[in-house]
Amino acid sequence: MVRYLLTRALSLGLSLIVASVVIFALIEVIPGDPASYMMGLNATPENLAALRAELGLTGSPVARYLDWVGGMVTGDFGTSYTYRVPVADLVVDRIGVSLPLAIYALTLSTLIAFPVGMIAAARRGTWADHGIMGATQLGIAIPNFWFAMLLVLLFAVTLRWFSAGGFPGWSDPLAAIKALTLPAIALALPQASILARVMRSALLDTLDQDYIRTARAKGLTRGQAIRRHALRNALIPVLTIIGLQFSFLIAGAIIIENVFFLPGLGRLIFQGITQRDLIVVESVTMLLVFAVILVTFLVDLTYALVDPRLRRG
Repeated sequence: MVRYLLTRALSLGLSLIVASVVIFALIEVIPGDPASYMMGLNATPENLAALRAELGLTGSPVARYLDWVGGMVTGDFGTSYTYRVPVADLVVDRIGVSLPLAIYALTLSTLIAFPVGMIAAARRGTWADHGIMGATQLGIAIPNFWFAMLLVLLFAVTLRWFSAGGFPGWSDPLAAIKALTLPAIALALPQASILARVMRSALLDTLDQDYIRTARAKGLTRGQAIRRHALRNALIPVLTIIGLQFSFLIAGAIIIENVFFLPGLGRLIFQGITQRDLIVVESVTMLLVFAVILVTFLVDLTYALVDPRLRRG
């Protein structure tokens, strides 16, 4: 087990190094000068050169990459060109929106997908199964930003049960959760549809195993066999999808955060791109990559807890 952990940790470290090189190289070659953007069209060459030196844009790419990586290792993500505050402060302010939103959406997705997938597997071939599969196909096909606008139109504009956007902060937890409800639903719908289909397929594969036939022969109904025996053995592919979905919900909610004007990491990256705030884009993107790789690592470790055969292996 120790050797497995060390191997996975080494793989995680190598993935982070490769990702940092790719992110830095891609952002550095994007056209546009942050100093020119900040000072406008009438800036003199002398002022531009002074600002580039102040922002740390004058060194060689290798030196700047090493400074950036070294700073991130020690917790120094640099200073935003636009906001003129440490990037770490911006991340701390906005992770309090993006992380709860991702957890909220994943919780809704899981609570919907597990029973729906189990019902579809237990009633394979019936009208209920066909109806669920059709609904999940529709859920996958609907773009989440379009569904988000429908939610705003119905629940914010027409019924006025929720606000159309914004975030009041966590000083009032109930108001904060209410503000995140519509975005979480918009994010959860396609994820729940995918997860339900994976759950159904995994359960159907498990139901064909001999030990399930034995359990059925002893008098268990199909639903009892699913709950008592098949569910745990079908969790490996489901956990993989949940890990991928959590990573996506943290890193991929840019559009939804902009639809609802949420001050999260996705909106911060979007603003950094439009304002040519390279250090914000680089640092926040790298943090999101680290979160994705870390979640994948934790999911791999969870496999051994769910399936004893993997522990013995």
